[in-house]
Amino acid sequence: MILLRTSARSIVDDGMPDRRQYVDNLKNEYFFTYRQRPSSGEVASWHESLHALACLLQSAGLAHLEMLVEYQLPLCSLRADVVLAGVHPRTGEPAYVVVELKQWSSGQVIRDSLDLCDVPGVRPRRALLHPVAQVDRYCEYLRDFTHALDGYPERVSGAAFLHNAESAAVESLLSVPTADGRLFTRTNQDEFVRFLCERIKEDPAGASGDTLLQSRRAPGRKLMEVAADEILHRRNFKLISEQQTAFSLVMRTLDRVRHEAGGPKEIVLITGGPGSGKSVIALSLMGELSRNGYRVVHATGSKSFTTTLWKEVARGRAGSGKLFAYFNDFIRARPNDLEVLILDEAHRMRENSNGAPAGSKWAGKQQVAELIDAAQVPVFLLDQHQVVRPGEMGTVEVIEKAAADRGAVVRHVDLDVQFRCGGSRTYETWVLRLLGLESGGPLRWTRDPNFHVQVAESPEQLEALLRDKRDQGHTARITAGFCWPWSNPNSDGTLVEDVCIGSWRGHWNIKDPNGVAGLPPSDLWATDPAGFGQIGCIYTAQGFEYDWNGVIMGPDLVWRGQRWQALKSASRDRAMEGASGEDFDRLIRNTYKVLLTRGMAGTVIYSTDPETRDKLLEVVHGGSGDELS
Repeated sequence: MILLRTSARSIVDDGMPDRRQYVDNLKNEYFFTYRQRPSSGEVASWHESLHALACLLQSAGLAHLEMLVEYQLPLCSLRADVVLAGVHPRTGEPAYVVVELKQWSSGQVIRDSLDLCDVPGVRPRRALLHPVAQVDRYCEYLRDFTHALDGYPERVSGAAFLHNAESAAVESLLSVPTADGRLFTRTNQDEFVRFLCERIKEDPAGASGDTLLQSRRAPGRKLMEVAADEILHRRNFKLISEQQTAFSLVMRTLDRVRHEAGGPKEIVLITGGPGSGKSVIALSLMGELSRNGYRVVHATGSKSFTTTLWKEVARGRAGSGKLFAYFNDFIRARPNDLEVLILDEAHRMRENSNGAPAGSKWAGKQQVAELIDAAQVPVFLLDQHQVVRPGEMGTVEVIEKAAADRGAVVRHVDLDVQFRCGGSRTYETWVLRLLGLESGGPLRWTRDPNFHVQVAESPEQLEALLRDKRDQGHTARITAGFCWPWSNPNSDGTLVEDVCIGSWRGHWNIKDPNGVAGLPPSDLWATDPAGFGQIGCIYTAQGFEYDWNGVIMGPDLVWRGQRWQALKSASRDRAMEGASGEDFDRLIRNTYKVLLTRGMAGTVIYSTDPETRDKLLEVVHGGSGDELS
């Protein structure tokens, strides 16, 4: 997906004297694509940076070179500023140059780091990824996920252009190995021209642009399928943008702690929505740190997620399960016994580790405090919209308060990418608005090439659609709200069909920790190929992903009139018994938000309630993406 396919000559000609035409085109395309207005920063970048690049291309004799503006990376919501599409000057093969444009006028590398920089004037003040490190990851991502580039890595190169900066003002950025001769400023733009002319020239037929835009985009690698290789051998995932910022920040913080004793403890807090790459960062850190001999442990509050990691990594090396733990394993940990503690799914933290009521004499230390104290560098990864059970308290505010009580410094990275849901930020926003977790009311679903949404009119139709996807070679799972009993298998090994909707019958995933008759236990339901015929719930789906996602909304959340109504009486979840009406409403919305965002390619939704089903049909199949009245 791109916002504009143009050329330098078109921008320069249409933009004179006030550059209004192409900027208006971009603003219109942005609104049409994302159903919201672009930020003032984006508009300023189009107005200044695109024009600066277009003028440089025209002066280089590349006025007709295709510019793919705001090119969305495959299965990801990040966009490269510009991808230049043409052919190689010597070979005539397709050639592409990814250009990262910055309006910075100055900047410097952060001490003890090679790929983080500090830029005066950027608000809020934060560590930023070096522009060439950023564009390198865009290039790697294109090579890995674009079928047309498979086997042709040389066809893609990248550069960063700081068109407002003099070289003297960014000297440290130019001098680090990260720059690698591909960072250009207003001072050395002649070198940028030579760089471009050596790598690309115009393709009069426009075939190179067509090839890139029409290429099949392969899905990202499944998290659990490469966990063992990721941790024990090499890094399979490409970290981009804020993901790499988070990774580098952890490594820099660890290095500072090891070499500068006596300073305040530093905590790295990484927040992001479903599929934004939190667990990818966690596993990348585990791989890097464990291979280099650091004392590091990965902890979660999820039995299913941790069990799956144990299973995958155990295939690679005996004893490697010691790399994984639960949050409540640190109740008696010695202070700073670990160098790094990676706290994945940190929204699952509890008030305390021993299960005692908060405030009682048995409650002991807060769990968040135990986790902070257990390591020199605690790393929290969380999504506040995934707090789905009473007693879960993993929020930014809780972590920041516990840190302040200990005189610790919190370094916060907010992820800006999304791998799950096909990279469709549109879908994530749609879900948040649908469930009232963001203000503004439900939106009509708009067609998105990255993601498919459909409402089934019966559970039979939902199951048939998912089975068809499974038969085509995709992974697929069905989940449901916890509105039916969850029975143990019968004595003869058969499963109880607890989920009854009309004449349709289904059974939950298996409670037995060893599985039954070749079917996996509930902890492995999401990743074992034999898990398809069972229905998952929030306890077994949270933290996992699969290609196609079927969600049965039960009678615990129904649409009445102009709003959602949460019905605690319809829930069979014992964990919800102590939740107040207001808490139950919040938690059940978060629960369905998690269930609705497990798919990477598409989601099929069915509600047992006719009025709710009518509402879903209206918002999914009945309009063009406008706000609903």
